[in-house]
Amino acid sequence: MSDIRFETVNVGSLRVHVCSTDKFKTNMMVAMVQQELSPQTVTLHALLPSVLQRGTQSYPSTIQLKQQLDALYGATLFGDVFKRGERHIMQLGLEVADDRYLKGTSALMEDGMKLLGEILYQPVMEDGAFRKSYVEAEKKNLKQKIESLLDDKIRFAAHRCVEEMCKDEPYALFNHGRLQDLDAISPQSLYTYYLELVEHCPIDLYFVGNVTTENVVELVKAHFRTGEGKRREIPVGRTHKTPEKVHEVVDRLDVNQGKLNLGYRTQITLADPDYPALQMYNGILGGFPHSKLFINVREKASLAYYAASRLESHKGILTVQSGIEIDNYQQAVDIIRKQFAMMERGEFTESEMNQTRAMLINQLKERQDRAYNVIDAHYHGVLSGQVQTLEQMIEGIHQVTDDEIKKVAQKIQLDTVYFLRNRKGGNENGED
Repeated sequence: MSDIRFETVNVGSLRVHVCSTDKFKTNMMVAMVQQELSPQTVTLHALLPSVLQRGTQSYPSTIQLKQQLDALYGATLFGDVFKRGERHIMQLGLEVADDRYLKGTSALMEDGMKLLGEILYQPVMEDGAFRKSYVEAEKKNLKQKIESLLDDKIRFAAHRCVEEMCKDEPYALFNHGRLQDLDAISPQSLYTYYLELVEHCPIDLYFVGNVTTENVVELVKAHFRTGEGKRREIPVGRTHKTPEKVHEVVDRLDVNQGKLNLGYRTQITLADPDYPALQMYNGILGGFPHSKLFINVREKASLAYYAASRLESHKGILTVQSGIEIDNYQQAVDIIRKQFAMMERGEFTESEMNQTRAMLINQLKERQDRAYNVIDAHYHGVLSGQVQTLEQMIEGIHQVTDDEIKKVAQKIQLDTVYFLRNRKGGNENGED
């Protein structure tokens, strides 16, 4: 069905994943570096990829680095941080053209790997630390990124719901860090953190495109610090928690539309055998335009401008996001909770199951169309210890029964109801 397969080999202390395919017109390489999500490191970790992308020892200015990317036929450099459960992941990646589509070139892949190795291992130094001007500039950029969360009320409400729901857990932390940490970060403290990270934390290197495993391994040995011995294990974090009571939180800001988010504990993660049943559950509930939340809350009851649910597959959390009229708070909470009760009673049709199955399988197949999505899907499997082929994932979805979906429904418990509303009038629950 698919030619997308990864071969994984250990090269020293690095894990190298190679997908040899002629499906794409570019070759992609990505370094994924794991860290524990924690208050002590979250902001340092978030700042690091942007500082590393400012330059290397061979290309010490941002202009010189950009010129080298242009020389590699317009190669694309990217980097970011994200959460996967209670692991904080830094990624640095490079996409280069495939030599087959260019005349007179034969070493673009090697040149790209050399550059990515430099970005990761040979940063611009000044007085035994990172260059001060780069660190200060990127601290300002990160400050703006953290502050901009408030400008996007949908993202802000989603973050606040999780922050309240996981108040005593690392998962409450924002993946881009905390404003209060920025002033204390110096070029030296960031460099000290960086050295510890690249020496001791797990690094996965991904290569997708017109490559062979043998060639990639040779180039990794030449351009990356492979090291020896074991890197430290990053703990998975807490994934099973039973809420003692439903936690209700109301924030007031200058908004015209209310943002109602509900957080649920599923007790199921990507590592569990009943995860495909949870995917089906979420699809029927709120993952697609035919789902109960969309049809019953948005279309039939006209109580929401949008209503959907999503899974955090490594943390075992399901969240519902909706935009509502502020006066409709209680009605909206009641009708959303009613959809969960219907799922628990098994009140979903064969048609809903078939539509959801088809949509999930289509999503899985679409992930094969972009090299980055192929890497992301495989890395999910690496982190969960459940690496599966496309065929295995599709088969897992095919095998889910309605009884298994009901069994999943009975595990799911409401933890937090979060409401972002306007400042004026009304009681805490949104009623005027």
